[in-house]
Formats: sequence, C-alpha cells, structure tokens
Amino acid sequence: MKKIDTWIDNKVVQNVFVWGCLFLVLVGGIQSENRLSAAFYAILFIVPTIYSTNYFILPFFNKKKITFFIFFLLNGIIFTIIPVYLISKSLKQTLSLKMFLNLFGFVLLAMVFGMAIKIARDSFSRRQQEKEAELKLLKAQLNPHFLFNTLNNLYGLSVVKSDKLPSLMLKLSDLLRYSLYETKEVYVALEKELSYLQNYVSLEKIRLEEQSEINFKLEGNYIGKQIAPMLLIVFVENAFKHLGVSLDEKSNVKVLVDVTDENLKFECINSTDSGLKENDLEKGKSGIGLQNVKKRLSLMYPETHKLEIVKTENEYKVKLILNF
Repeated sequence: MKKIDTWIDNKVVQNVFVWGCLFLVLVGGIQSENRLSAAFYAILFIVPTIYSTNYFILPFFNKKKITFFIFFLLNGIIFTIIPVYLISKSLKQTLSLKMFLNLFGFVLLAMVFGMAIKIARDSFSRRQQEKEAELKLLKAQLNPHFLFNTLNNLYGLSVVKSDKLPSLMLKLSDLLRYSLYETKEVYVALEKELSYLQNYVSLEKIRLEEQSEINFKLEGNYIGKQIAPMLLIVFVENAFKHLGVSLDEKSNVKVLVDVTDENLKFECINSTDSGLKENDLEKGKSGIGLQNVKKRLSLMYPETHKLEIVKTENEYKVKLILNF
C-alpha cells in the first residue's frame, strides 16, 4: 500500500493521469475523421492555458479578485484566438466569430475544471499536513505524560527503600527504549505495541502485587499487523492511575486484547472509588491522557474504530474495536 500511496501522491503521475483521461474523453467526443490528432492538438492548446491559470492567475483570487477575473478572461481570449487563427489558416477560411465563441466556451470550461482540481488537491494536501503536524504534537505530549506518571511511582518506592526498585528500573528502561526510539513512525508493528503493553502491566504488578489483582490476557494472531503507537497504553495507564483502594478487598485491573484478521478488540476494566467523578477520569492529573487518545483515534481511524467508555459506581470500563 505504501508504494501505491507514493504513486498517488506523485504530482507528475497525477497530471499524466488527468490529461490521459481528458484525452480519452476528447477522442470519444470529437466528430472528426482523425480523432486522435484532433484530440492531441486540443490537449496541446489546453495545457498552457490551464497551467498558466493555475500557477500565475489563481493566486490573485484571494488577494485581488478583480485582477484575477481580468487576467482570467484575457488568458482565455488569448488562448482561444491562437488556435482559431491556426485552424482558419490551415483550412484557408476567414476567421469565424461562431468558431471563436464555441472554442472560447470550451477553453473557459477547461480553465475552470483545471482550477477546481488544483484547489481540491491543494486543500487535501494542506489538511494532510495539518493532520501530520497535529499527530506529531499529540505524540510529543504523550511520552512525557507517561514518563511523569512512572517516575512518580518509582519515587514512591525509593522513599520506602523497596527491594522492588531494581526490577522496576529494568522494566522502565525497556518501556522508555520503545517509547523514545520505536514510535517515530505513524504505524508500528502490533507485536511490539502489545509487548510494550505487557511490560507496563508487569511493572504495575510488581508495584501493586499486594494491593491489587491484575490480569492481562492476549488472544489471537497479531503477527504482521500494525497499529498507531502508544494508543492502548493510555487506557491501561489511566486504569492504574485511578485504581480504587479498599480496606476490605483488593482492587482489580483486567486487560483483554483479542486480535482477529478483521479487527482488534481491546477491553480494560478497573475498580474505582465510588466518589470519583467521570470528569476526573477524563482529565487525570495533566488533562492529556484520554483527550489525547480520542483525538488520535478520530485522526487515524476516523471511520474504523468504536470506543465505549462506561463508568459505574465502582467500576470503569473501556472497550475499543479497531478495524484493520
């Protein structure tokens, strides 16, 4: 798919494709004994008209509309007079007003069609650049957000001089290596992302083994599939951050990932304090977590994801389905 996308994004390929389609339309529509030659010469006269309009006249549209319309009409008239003169001379006929008006209408239509294509292409390109810039910003926000939370956990253990600290440091090293060096692409291998998720859960198990019951279950074949990086971790991190504490029973976190050929089903459930409000869960300490991942989902999986977040009195549940 990447090779096809490269061809589609190539401006030379785009232009050749459009002119090729127009050539076929003219061959089918021109009533002449030699349609191919007639279509070829028609394209030959239209090409400079459209490119001069798009690259020299169209920029005036947003600045000086009157200047734009004057240049637009002059461009159409000039590139109509030239072919009318050449046709009349080759056929040894006098210049015909009817021929001029017919060809002038065709030239104006071609100019408008060319401008419409350029405006649409530039708009699409601009929106893609804005999307890429926003995704980079969101990813840049996400890594510090995770790091601050994890360092807070390690600080708490260092204060009490816990013997769990060395093991936690090794886990954190693996997590940061992936977070900093392997998430630069728009998509990463699902296998690596799930391994990262498992390492994070393992880290939390070491920290909370006496206070919480933590279960992580992975099903299906995830080899060869891709996913946006650092996507699922936000929900898991949020679950541990807002994990309810009870003197009577252990708190719990359940994470389930089920991968099929068609989609990925992710489920994360954690017990919460009954007094915790939904707004607190949404915002967290920094306000980045869930807001960030919702924005990334809307950008990268606009029509291919389904996210459900349910808050009950003592439980917080997230269900996410991503279609491959």
